[in-house]
Amino acid sequence: MDPDAIRSVADSPEIEFIEKGSRFFGQVFAIDDADAMRAPLAQIRAQYADASHHCWASRIGPPDHCTERNDDDGEPSGTAGQPILGALQREGIHNALIIVTRYFGGTKLGRGGLVRAYGEAARVALAAAPPRTIWKLTRLAIRCDYNDVGAVEAIVGRLGEQVVAVERDFAETPRILVTVRSSAADAVRQAVTDATAGRAAVGSDPDDSSSGV
Repeated sequence: MDPDAIRSVADSPEIEFIEKGSRFFGQVFAIDDADAMRAPLAQIRAQYADASHHCWASRIGPPDHCTERNDDDGEPSGTAGQPILGALQREGIHNALIIVTRYFGGTKLGRGGLVRAYGEAARVALAAAPPRTIWKLTRLAIRCDYNDVGAVEAIVGRLGEQVVAVERDFAETPRILVTVRSSAADAVRQAVTDATAGRAAVGSDPDDSSSGV
């Protein structure tokens, strides 16, 4: 498995699951930060304004610092948000939000029934979501003399698919910003240092927003 690949999903179609008269509507949304949850939550709450509950769970960030959140939205504690989160955890999915809306059908399901129903609705919604891959990326700032630009460019050219983006700034001294898959970052640093006999400075870009997920 590629060390830089993180499993995620794209938005799913809405699914419906019925348990003892209660109707559950589940949907998955691709998100890249906590702020991105606001729009789909507002959308679902407006779309199903008369529903009993809008329960949800999310996982944001790469495996080494993933933030997990869930909300029971009035259901007994641990019977809705947690089983929805469990569906994401079991599949190892990151940067995703699952919302499950319930219309009460007149028959109480009990704690065990709620856990099963919310978990199943989340599982089915997740199964309907198209897969997507997120890459762990690191952006490196390379500063060098004009005499070393050719050597640096040659290294960048040899990296192939490890390079995601390259930005060049020659306003003052040459500055090359290279976004690479994170597992290649140390090798790039070493290759540039070797090729320029240590004359080039390679550091993490202070404005880097690509590291991690």
